[in-house]
Amino acid sequence: MSSILINALLSSCHDPDTLFNTLCWPTDSWPDTERVEALTTFIDGIGKLPQSDTSDDGDKVAFSIAKRDIFLRKVESIIWTQCLPLFLKVSNGDGACKGKRVPDGRAEITIAVCRLLSVCINTLCDTAVSGRVARAVLPSFQLPDGETEEELPGQGEGRLGIDVAIEAMSVILPAVSSNEELTTSILSSALSCIKTLPDALVSKITVRLIFTLLNCYSEDGIASKLRFILEDLCSWHKSDSSNTDSPVVTERALLCLTTLSDYLFSPAKVQQHTLPQSLSYTRPDPRCSLQFWRILQDGLTHKDNVSRKRALYLLKRCVALSEDEAVEFPSSSVSSEDNEEIIFRWAPDRCKLLREFWEDYALVMETLEENQIHVVRPVLNRIHTLIQTAANDSQGVSLFHPSWLLGVYQRMFHSENKSVMREGVDHLLELQVLRRPAFALAFSQFILGPFMDVMSESSLFHRTAGQSVGECPELGVKLQVFMVTFFSSLPQENRGPVLLQLVQRLGSQHWCAVPILFLSRALSHLPPCPLLGPDGLQALREVLRCTMITHQVLLRGAAQCFLLNSALSLTDVTLVTLDDVFSLLVHFRADESLRRGTPLWNQLCDWLDDSEGSFRPCVRESADGTSTSSEIETVRGYVQHQMEFFLRVPASTDQTDSVPDPGEAELLAKAILLCVDIEGRTQRSGGEQTTGVSGGMDSLLRPLLDTLSRLHTNVYLPLRKTDKSLQLLLRLLQLTPARHTPAAVLQLPPARHTPAAVLQLTPARHTPAAVEKEQDSVTVSMETLVLGVVEPIQEFILRRLSGELQELCDVERAELYLSVLKEVVLMYSVLEWNHSKVQEAYFPRLLRYVLRTLEADQIPSVAGQVSRAVAMASLAMTCEVAALGVFNLQSETTILLVHLSSYFYSPAPPPAPPLSLVNFNQTLLKPPTAAQSTGVSEQGPLLKDWGRMAAHFIRDQWTCLGYGRRIGPPGPLELPRASGSLQAAIEALSLLPSGLVLPVLDFMASMLPQVALSEEALCVEAVTVSWKLVLGLSSNPHDFWPTLQGFVTMAFHHSLLELTEEQAPGLTVTLQQIAVELMELSQAKTGVFNVLIQHCCHTWLPSDPGSEGQSQSDAMFSSALLHLDILAEACVYGPVFRRDQRLIQEVQVYVERLGEECAANTAVPSDNRDDQFPRVCVVAFLSRLQPSNQLHERLMEELVLCLLKKDEAISKSKQRYYSNSLQHRVKNRVWQTLLMLLPKLRGEFVGTVLGRVFEAGFVSNQASVKYLIEWKMVLILVQYPEHIDRLWACFSVDQEKTKTSVCTFLSVLVHLNIIMPQLKEKAVQWRKALDVILQWCFSHNFSVRLYALLALKRVWGLEGPGGADGLGGLATVVKACLHQAEAMQSTGNANKNWSRIQDHFFFGGFHPVRDYSVETIFYTFPSLSEVFEDEWIPPWKFEKLVDFSQSASLPLRNPVPDLSQIQPGDWIQQDKGDQDGEERWAEVQKKMTPWRLGIQEQEPELGLVPQQRAARLGKLHSALLVVASLIDKPTNLGGLCRTCEIFGASALVLDSLRHVSDKHFQALSVSSELWLPLLEVKPVELADFLQLKKREGYCIVGVEQTANSQSLKDYKFPEKTLLLLGNEREGIPANLLQLLDVCVEIPQQGVIRSLNVHVSAALLVWEYTRQYLPTTGVKSD
Repeated sequence: MSSILINALLSSCHDPDTLFNTLCWPTDSWPDTERVEALTTFIDGIGKLPQSDTSDDGDKVAFSIAKRDIFLRKVESIIWTQCLPLFLKVSNGDGACKGKRVPDGRAEITIAVCRLLSVCINTLCDTAVSGRVARAVLPSFQLPDGETEEELPGQGEGRLGIDVAIEAMSVILPAVSSNEELTTSILSSALSCIKTLPDALVSKITVRLIFTLLNCYSEDGIASKLRFILEDLCSWHKSDSSNTDSPVVTERALLCLTTLSDYLFSPAKVQQHTLPQSLSYTRPDPRCSLQFWRILQDGLTHKDNVSRKRALYLLKRCVALSEDEAVEFPSSSVSSEDNEEIIFRWAPDRCKLLREFWEDYALVMETLEENQIHVVRPVLNRIHTLIQTAANDSQGVSLFHPSWLLGVYQRMFHSENKSVMREGVDHLLELQVLRRPAFALAFSQFILGPFMDVMSESSLFHRTAGQSVGECPELGVKLQVFMVTFFSSLPQENRGPVLLQLVQRLGSQHWCAVPILFLSRALSHLPPCPLLGPDGLQALREVLRCTMITHQVLLRGAAQCFLLNSALSLTDVTLVTLDDVFSLLVHFRADESLRRGTPLWNQLCDWLDDSEGSFRPCVRESADGTSTSSEIETVRGYVQHQMEFFLRVPASTDQTDSVPDPGEAELLAKAILLCVDIEGRTQRSGGEQTTGVSGGMDSLLRPLLDTLSRLHTNVYLPLRKTDKSLQLLLRLLQLTPARHTPAAVLQLPPARHTPAAVLQLTPARHTPAAVEKEQDSVTVSMETLVLGVVEPIQEFILRRLSGELQELCDVERAELYLSVLKEVVLMYSVLEWNHSKVQEAYFPRLLRYVLRTLEADQIPSVAGQVSRAVAMASLAMTCEVAALGVFNLQSETTILLVHLSSYFYSPAPPPAPPLSLVNFNQTLLKPPTAAQSTGVSEQGPLLKDWGRMAAHFIRDQWTCLGYGRRIGPPGPLELPRASGSLQAAIEALSLLPSGLVLPVLDFMASMLPQVALSEEALCVEAVTVSWKLVLGLSSNPHDFWPTLQGFVTMAFHHSLLELTEEQAPGLTVTLQQIAVELMELSQAKTGVFNVLIQHCCHTWLPSDPGSEGQSQSDAMFSSALLHLDILAEACVYGPVFRRDQRLIQEVQVYVERLGEECAANTAVPSDNRDDQFPRVCVVAFLSRLQPSNQLHERLMEELVLCLLKKDEAISKSKQRYYSNSLQHRVKNRVWQTLLMLLPKLRGEFVGTVLGRVFEAGFVSNQASVKYLIEWKMVLILVQYPEHIDRLWACFSVDQEKTKTSVCTFLSVLVHLNIIMPQLKEKAVQWRKALDVILQWCFSHNFSVRLYALLALKRVWGLEGPGGADGLGGLATVVKACLHQAEAMQSTGNANKNWSRIQDHFFFGGFHPVRDYSVETIFYTFPSLSEVFEDEWIPPWKFEKLVDFSQSASLPLRNPVPDLSQIQPGDWIQQDKGDQDGEERWAEVQKKMTPWRLGIQEQEPELGLVPQQRAARLGKLHSALLVVASLIDKPTNLGGLCRTCEIFGASALVLDSLRHVSDKHFQALSVSSELWLPLLEVKPVELADFLQLKKREGYCIVGVEQTANSQSLKDYKFPEKTLLLLGNEREGIPANLLQLLDVCVEIPQQGVIRSLNVHVSAALLVWEYTRQYLPTTGVKSD
């Protein structure tokens, strides 16, 4: 056609130059696409004309040589003056031509110019010109250093945009393919761009450049370029494998390799083996490259699903090629010569085994793309098959590298679904193949990497179904077994390095409390073996120091215990020194794990004793500075050297040093006690007297004792030495529990309470037997030795405190002195001579100095202010000691302390008001610094801790004030002073840091009752401010709990609880509101409500009433009636915690149940933060109430009414409650409490509430609530049989109301045998029961009939055959009904229900009277009623946590164990049988089929079959082209054909037109194929077809979920769109993904991840149609 047009033009226009010039355009203009295409056609037509010397006037037109030369020069000028400038304009977006902007069709103009350039190059046929053009375009691929391509229109002057440069170079490449140097340069630039350009351009470069280049070469050229590309990609991946960009490198390398897969795995390679060697060209085999397999394995676990898909595609191609070649891979010669690791092997003789392995592997990896566990779980047995195949190797060479299995586990570990992750972890932990050393070693780095990463997920450690609270989680048990198996299987030489790396990994990241606990426990179960050296102990120190600083205390202590066990069993003592060992031990805290006297301490002593003499000797520095090394290292020798080194300090200087780091003293104190205990245990085991302990300790402590004895007399003793000696003494006293308790705690007046700090003395969970012994030889020896130096110590400290401490660093030193003095005074307070001297001489002297210092005028100097701070701290410590009852009431010290109030309450000097409290909240005067004098705001280094000192100064004041209020002022405190004191306390709360407010709250607790009535507003302010302070500490557990305890003691003081609304309306409302907020806070923070209910119960009903009179006790108890809501809330308390909170609680219970096996249970005091504690506490409180006490009786009755009201409110609410929901639990707790109170209630009161109990029976309740209500009814009728007629009345209620609830009352009649003995007129009542039951035996409801028949069977059996004589015909009816019940045996499901209801615990083994106990109500019944386990309250909690009062009417434990041995009713039988696996693919729910079907060879065949009928219709068609060649189901294709026809697609592409004749296709297409153009493109031809359509200007859109997918709701379709649809099972193949211009995904909200392909296509086709929908002329359906 074009040649005819050209001949016609030239015939009419004999001057082609004129036509040529006419078609060209000015350089500064923007031509239309049609103009460019016209010029292209003209040049192409002229270039094809024949060449001759002359031209004639015939039909044909020929070019003379001269004219052709001119023409060719013009064509070349077109390249330089038209094409390249226009390319540059398109790149820069410069379309200004006559004021117009760039047209929207940049892509169209680019394609048109590329065709023009291609025609020009082909017409010239000059490689030199082509080379120059290529070199002109090439710089556009080379980005300047530091610059990245960001989708900019251009890249600078003279450089084309990268997208334009790609298109231009693609048309130049065929002409320069013979220039090896140039093509290599182009290929290098293209590969460089792949590494640096955005993802959107990488695919374009790969397809347009590399594909085009390879298509231009012969076989030898292809092989060369492929080798170049493969080596470049592998080296790039290898160099970046350790960088953070490694995932990007893997992603792009896989894209390139997938694009080149048809070249790398060409079927033509199969023919190489049949060709002569001289004619075959060897393409590179990627299978021979180890790095290629690394790329594949990284891709299989990549975070991007498209990269995973590409990697799996390449793996399939490798396996398919290996099977087709049928040769050994790698060859034996390569295997023997190459030392590289071989990841992939193929053996022709084991082809079937290998094929099945890789099919299973591909199936598993494809299935793991699904996140639903029900899809993944069926293929897990295939992993077993993979493992067994890889492990069972009988020929000595492993065909399957273990790294392939690691990829499977890593994919499961990275799953978004926690269930899939858990399955993967469980599967790996049970991997039996790890018992083989080779596999264990191959898995070691995986265990240290991805496995440790996934183990940090706390949710994996939740207990599984069937496990009870307190059991070790199933994963924890498996982890222990796995660690033992794994390390035992490792080769001996690798165990130590792997263990070291594991411990280092534990210390390299922050771990949550639960994972680190169970990992530590697993390590502690490893068999004893010398594996860890100094590096291992250092790694353990890092774990203790860095990763466990914020965990829950008990779990942190337990983890420390397990880690210490691990260190003892796994340390190689020949490699470590004692210094290494004790540097580790110092990090184990005595108050959390390593407490003296525990089994762990004793185990450590035995280990040190057994290892003594084997430790690597330490290099020590002697006194003369020389280094020596002992041949045998002993613990005693080490301690003696450390003592000598510890006390060796330089001479004193004029400048006062700061207090030394206490860490050295901590280490040495532990070492001393361990040494003494080791020697003591050795002596006891040898039968020696323990008197040797005293001598051994004396020799160890002699240097310390000598130093301490000279404290008071040697004024030249270095200050640093005195500090270190006192630090060591303090830690020794703290680590050895004192044998003697102070004489007596000060007996307080009845109206006052002990401070919160004293009340918080909580016992440890378990007290070790060694500590319980009264006569501890080590403690006795310690006390005896220190007693010899106690007087110099006291004299020295008192002297130092009396005016010698005057520098800022001395404040911390004073804290040390006061701590030592307090310990010494408490320890020796029972010694009369020392006690007398302390209280009559030492402390009076100190107190006089303190008062003089505080009463003197303040001096604004460092020395003056430090003296005041030290004086106040000394006074506070004296008050603390006095509060513990150390001083006699008649001693001079006590007398001075009594007059302490005169200092604080002394009148202020004029002109202040006469009752002004000038000495409250005194502050220190900050001394001026040199910086302040010069106007600089920075503080000097000496005053950096000034704020801390000032805060402690105020805190100490309130400690003294609190003690002063407890012992009483010298006279009654006037109301104005009391108000002023409270106002000062409120002010102190705003001045002090939150952690220092306890003394203020303690003081307020004594002041609030005094002013509550007269200064109510002030009291409200005090309580409100205090509560806000507590709320602000909720995220700081260290300070929150003591502050909360102090606040509750203050705000809920018994005097405030006694106030009524008439007396103090504002204060009572405030306390009620705070109680509500406190309960709400307890929903999120376990243990908050525990503090309140424990305090209230102890206040209302003390377990030790003491000397308080009955009237005072009744007055205190009566306040409980005013706060009944607190008791009622406690009865039903039990928040529904988040899953992570519940995990912490359950693991804590597990640790507690370990008992003394875990030393943390001894070291960590019990915190009573169990979420069941409020209910346990209130039940214990109720158990101690006496029905004979009218106040107790009134409280119980009002509480019953309140609980019934709660139950009725839930029943009347419209919200439906489900099993184990919060509403269900509250109702269950209500009826448990009501049942427990029943024996204590008056008969008259029971009669008044019985109607409400029966009314509750008519409500639809969960099973556990129903059983409790029925039980309560039975017990009431047993105890009060006169109410039996009210039961009969319940059966007369309107049947519409009863319906199935009548089952409740029928259940009561099942237990009529227990009620009957208490009834009068038994025969009459028996007859009534029969009458009532019989009418329900014929109910329409099967459940009602079932209950009625059971009741009838039980009631009929009460009177026996003789009792039926007077029934007449009724007896026949009864017998017929019973016969019907027994006949159920042959009616299948009815028989099962009849058997189950008879065997149910409530109608079988349960006896309502015999089994009445707290255990049955709160533990056994919930466990049998399918209530969640966190609702079961075991009896031991009532025995251990509270003071429970047992009685004959309310026993704690069940007298017989029958009921506890019954199993819950099995109403839902779950089949857990194993699946059958008889058919290879049957059990797999999958979106994939055996993958080899997708890569069979197919003959290339391209046919075009347009439907002429569609052309004649005149319908409007869009430019949308739908490609469905990958879809193979006729039903999907038929529906798709119908959709495309309706919405006017231009054509539908199928893989075969034979689908049209399929009946399934026709059933859904409904003749739409007659009106829609259909094209046939085979799947193997799709790549070429898509590239062809790209060149025609189509945008290739794929329906696929990728990392860069665009949402359908946001995507704007180009008009020329080709929609590529994926296969139903595999989606779009990996080798076609890079041909897509964009991936579009459909937004989803559900769980299922994929739509049917026809549905997906319909959504996209409609969205395209909607965007291009004409405004008129379109029919709507």
